[in-house]
Amino acid sequence: MARERLQKIIARSGLCSRRDAEELIRQGLVTVNGRAATLGMKVDPEVDHIKVEGRRLPPLEPLRYILLHKPRGIMTTCEDPEERTTVVDLLTGKVRERVYPVGRLDYHSEGLLILTNDGELAARVAHPRYGVVREYLVKVKGDLTPQEVARLRRGARIDGVPVRPRSVRREHRTRKAGNSWWTIEVTEGRTHEVRELFFRVGHPVQRLKRTAIGPIRDRELPPGAFRDLEPGEVEALRRAVRTPRRREGGARGRGRPGTGRPPARSPKRSPGRGGGSRSKG
Repeated sequence: MARERLQKIIARSGLCSRRDAEELIRQGLVTVNGRAATLGMKVDPEVDHIKVEGRRLPPLEPLRYILLHKPRGIMTTCEDPEERTTVVDLLTGKVRERVYPVGRLDYHSEGLLILTNDGELAARVAHPRYGVVREYLVKVKGDLTPQEVARLRRGARIDGVPVRPRSVRREHRTRKAGNSWWTIEVTEGRTHEVRELFFRVGHPVQRLKRTAIGPIRDRELPPGAFRDLEPGEVEALRRAVRTPRRREGGARGRGRPGTGRPPARSPKRSPGRGGGSRSKG
């Protein structure tokens, strides 16, 4: 295997993000062949003996990028203390690599979800400062007035943080039982943000489906099914998170909590089968 920067190898293992790996190296918590590592050094994980906080770095697996259509009633985690079915359970026996969900999609929501063992890409896609747009198709109770649509577009403060949709538009679907359908794009990634935004204008969400993650979309993938991302899709996703978005004011330009990146001094190991992202929607 070609030699690569140590912090990239640590991130590839799923142990933590590249930034946290750099901090661990600075703190002297990483050794290579028994000696303290230095920032920027290149290693070959198949030859070099790498330890992080005294533990051998997990073997690198082939990178895997999976697109899953999460059904409603499934947990976006790797394990659930209440023993409910998780998105990882849907892959058991079909995917050998220890992939984990990127970002959040709550129990009652459905739609597209990426699972991967590429820790660096996962961290960038999930973190709001890279501005990856999530698109949702939403059915709400009743129909919004023009004034309510204007309020929705202005956003709201959720958990003390300003959240503003990137776009909102009404879908011209047949109305049934006094409801309406909307497409909304957000970049925040806060828990229940879409549901909360509609609730604040008086129209509770009845159904929520994620239809796109950045450049990734698939209208043909049925609930419960999954597929590997095409190389072109992975590259498009990488381009989308190559650099952080510039501050634009409002919620979209602030450094907000969205993924809970693990602390540098005690990085979480790859969720694999033992952890996962909290859910959202």
